[in-house]
Amino acid sequence: MTNHLKALGRRIQGLRIEEVIFLVFLIPSLIITLRANWYFYTTPGERSVKVEGGLWRIGITIVLLLVFYWFLWYRPDKRMFRFIRDIAPFLFAILIYTNLHDTIHFVNPHDVHYQLNAIDEWMFSGISPTVWAERFYRPWLTDWLSFAYMNYFWITVILVLVLYFKKEHRQFRTIMLTMILCYYFGYLLYIIFPAAPPRLALADQYTINIYKGTSLLSDGARALVHISASSARGAFPSLHCAITFMTLGMAWRFHRALFWPFLPIGISLITATVYLRHHYVIDIIAGLALCVFAWYVTPYLDRWWRNCQKQQGIFSKSPPVLKPGEK
Repeated sequence: MTNHLKALGRRIQGLRIEEVIFLVFLIPSLIITLRANWYFYTTPGERSVKVEGGLWRIGITIVLLLVFYWFLWYRPDKRMFRFIRDIAPFLFAILIYTNLHDTIHFVNPHDVHYQLNAIDEWMFSGISPTVWAERFYRPWLTDWLSFAYMNYFWITVILVLVLYFKKEHRQFRTIMLTMILCYYFGYLLYIIFPAAPPRLALADQYTINIYKGTSLLSDGARALVHISASSARGAFPSLHCAITFMTLGMAWRFHRALFWPFLPIGISLITATVYLRHHYVIDIIAGLALCVFAWYVTPYLDRWWRNCQKQQGIFSKSPPVLKPGEK
């Protein structure tokens, strides 16, 4: 038994830092999802399809996890697996996000959304920006901003794929690891500062239905974010904005030709977070701060893990993350 535990410990020490972090987050995510499902199963009148679907997502995640680590430990030199290993931690982070985002309230019930709105009103002379933005609502504008908000991840995907197929592997891994850590740091802040979005917390203050007269595109975007009021606690910080800031920054740093076409989409997305009542302005500021934090912490965390591996006689084959300023 002891030998098996030592062998398992050795295998874990041989993982990349992002693969270890995923394992750390998987178990609490599973527990939280089970707790949320039990609540909806035992509470009459309460139902959340997205939370209830969490069991399926967790099940799929576990199956993918077993397949991934089997290949990692027994068939690591398969050519196709090398690409899968590079992108799998990001996919796992998204799977954790879809569960944790919808179940925060079952971990920490002490909501702070009214405090966040108070900060917004303090910054804007007593005016809540999401309420003030009603004067600008137009169906065509709602459609465009819904499109930008719903498809924010595509600019990131385009950037990382361009770098990957150009064989700029250090730049590719720098973006991937920074983005993954940005997500996980954001998850922790969700738990510490649970907050419902303005569309739920300030619903009684709105006088306009922003989706009236819009196309199916906006209806689809609204359906993607529709979860029950009791479970939606993923406002602070805005990870949509954090990842967008990170993508724009990395595009400027590594592939400036992509920065300019990405910029209008990024600006539209950030605007959409307030216009569509998904976030408070302070959430956007926190998203920028999170992006900067992850940007500077990631290379040092990667170096620390590599040094831990070297002390155990393990030498990682993955390219090291670039420090800020390096290209």
